[in-house]
Parts: sequence; structure tokens; C-alpha cells
Amino acid sequence: MDSINQQQPEHNHEDLHQADAVKKIKELANKTNTCFFSTKFRAATVPATRPMAVQQVDEEGNFWFLSSNDSHKNQELQEDNRVQLLFQGSAHSDFLSVVGTATISTDKARIHELWNPILKAWFTEGEDDPRITVIKVAVTDGYYWDNKHGNAVALVKTAIGAAIGQTLDDSIEGKLSV
Repeated sequence: MDSINQQQPEHNHEDLHQADAVKKIKELANKTNTCFFSTKFRAATVPATRPMAVQQVDEEGNFWFLSSNDSHKNQELQEDNRVQLLFQGSAHSDFLSVVGTATISTDKARIHELWNPILKAWFTEGEDDPRITVIKVAVTDGYYWDNKHGNAVALVKTAIGAAIGQTLDDSIEGKLSV
């Protein structure tokens, strides 16, 4: 544990597994529904990262996206299906980083389930646009950082800690194992 966390008088680390990990993933991901979707993150070059809208996080903690079959992202996933998703729900909390493997399909039933009319801005032929693919990211593990009592309490505790010279940041963080 690092020196800042060792100064914490409160419990601030909790690794989560299976159902608890999925619950935390859904909680944090649903606060923003947008993430940075990174491919080629284990390559020797800079990862390719772009914003993506999450269409769904299912009960197993899998993430579902719609993407164009001719996108750079889909091409990169054909070469290496390992991905990282990064979320930030607010300026001061709700951070989530997960890694997993992506699969691409053209499952029409899943496209129908995930479809939202605003997506016509990208898929101009609507739900039946032949370019639509479904990307499923099966999470293998991750890390979260949040606060325990909300941003207002965290701010007050941080201010008090600064005034008295003690670490009181209300944080909670840990590994996620799905």
C-alpha cells in the first residue's frame, strides 16, 4: 500500500469479486454511459483510444456497443481483441478501468435490442443499416476508485484533513475480478 493510503485512518481499500465486482462495474459505468475505448493497448505503439457510448452493461458485467464494420476500431479488434475501457463519472469520483476481450457480431436480434433512434446520426439507414456490428466486451478484471459518501462529504473531509494535517479523503478503491 502506498504512503498516502497508509496515512488514512479509515478503511479505503476493498477488492471486489464476481457479483460484487459486476455490481460496482454497473454502478460506475451507468453514471456516465460513455467511456474511452482503447484498442492496441498492449502494442508497442500508443493505444488507439476513442470515446464510445455504452449501449448496455449486462448482468454478467459484459459491455455492449454498436460500431461500424468499416471502422478503425473493428479492424484493430480483428488483429487483437484485447481492450481497455476507461470511465470517469465526475470530476472527483466514479473512476473505472476495465480490461477484457472483445468479440464482433452482426446479430440482428442484439442490434434491435441495443438500438436507439439517435444512432441514426451514424447509421443513416437506421436499425437495418448493413454497416452495424455489435461489439461485446467480456471483462476479465479492472480497478475502481470512488468515494464512500458522495462528493460533498468527500470535499468536507478533504478540507478538514487539510486544516488538521491528516489524510481524510473518503476514498475507496480496489481490484475488480469478474
